[in-house]
Amino acid sequence: MRSRYTAFARGASDYLLATWHPSTRPSRVRLDPAQRWIGLRILHTELGGEGDDTGLVEFVARGKEGGRGFRLQELSRFEKISGRWYYRDGEHR
Repeated sequence: MRSRYTAFARGASDYLLATWHPSTRPSRVRLDPAQRWIGLRILHTELGGEGDDTGLVEFVARGKEGGRGFRLQELSRFEKISGRWYYRDGEHR
């Protein structure tokens, strides 16, 4: 989760696509260069350990755009395939 947040903050769409689950991966990621990400707080995790194949992460990401603050809260689902974690999907809260 933290690496994907960092990829959003740095504009690394290639990394976002590479870590997106093949069954839900879009053909491209459109990042808004006017958005500036300024913080991530993990609220809750479930599963996602060494022996798990799935995991949940609830987070709040804060940012600014045009001088105004915004926040994104999501419950994200991840799945491990061949030892590597992929973002499957999420529900905005």
